[in-house]
Amino acid sequence: MPKRKSLTSSGTRARRTTPAGGGPADVVGLNREISARYPTLSKRLRQIAEFALKHPNEIAIESIAVIAQHAGVQPSALIRFAKAFGFEGFSDLQRIFQQRLRESRPSYSERIAAMREELHGQSDHGPQAILTRFAEANIAALQHLCEETKASDLDRAVQILRKAETIYLVAQRRSFPLAAYLYYALSKIGRRANLIDAIGGMDQEQRLLMEPRDALVAITYADYTPRVVETVAFAAQRKVPVVGITDQPLSPLTAQCDVVFYVEDAAVHDFRSLGASMCLAQSLVVALGATG
Repeated sequence: MPKRKSLTSSGTRARRTTPAGGGPADVVGLNREISARYPTLSKRLRQIAEFALKHPNEIAIESIAVIAQHAGVQPSALIRFAKAFGFEGFSDLQRIFQQRLRESRPSYSERIAAMREELHGQSDHGPQAILTRFAEANIAALQHLCEETKASDLDRAVQILRKAETIYLVAQRRSFPLAAYLYYALSKIGRRANLIDAIGGMDQEQRLLMEPRDALVAITYADYTPRVVETVAFAAQRKVPVVGITDQPLSPLTAQCDVVFYVEDAAVHDFRSLGASMCLAQSLVVALGATG
């Protein structure tokens, strides 16, 4: 029987086999299962899950002893983690991370690390040098966004927004500019939008207007604004379709959204940009306007 094939993020075909023991066939599938089961995992298995999501290349290339040391767990805990997700042993889980490494381009974090190393020796800290750092970081973030965002997720999000009678928007703190832009842009293409801005602490009253015929776009990043998370949970409870924009599969938005986008925005010296997130927001609005 021929091996199953699937598209990599760069659009090429690559062989992918199901691991022994019935575990997920690839890292994407594993990440989805981790997200779904994360609340039920033990403290130690959660620790390993978080490490695996943040350091997939290390899982692929290091020995179980080294991985255990860096993750702060015993090697036996890594074996338990693998078996908890359907693998016969840790080596079977490691193979899907190795397959991902063979198929993928350099990751966003690897690109940023390379950029930092290149700029580390530079003594110039003037405005032009700072602009260069942010520009290079945003270029890497935008490339990563294009490679990792699925066409099917974009299509699904636009479909949800197209069907909505009113599109509600919620974001707080640093992600609020995205919601404000979406409100402006949706209005410009003739779509009814409602910004849940929580002015005067009225967010609870604002979200009471949402109905199943509407849609909610929710945006939050670590440390995940409680009011945004609560609004998403409220929408899901009322059967309102939710499009989420967040930063990782362990975000509290993951389980509540109909479609969710994971965006790794650029950061330079802990100053985080919104370049990639804004690009995604603009793309959704333009796609919605172009398709009616």
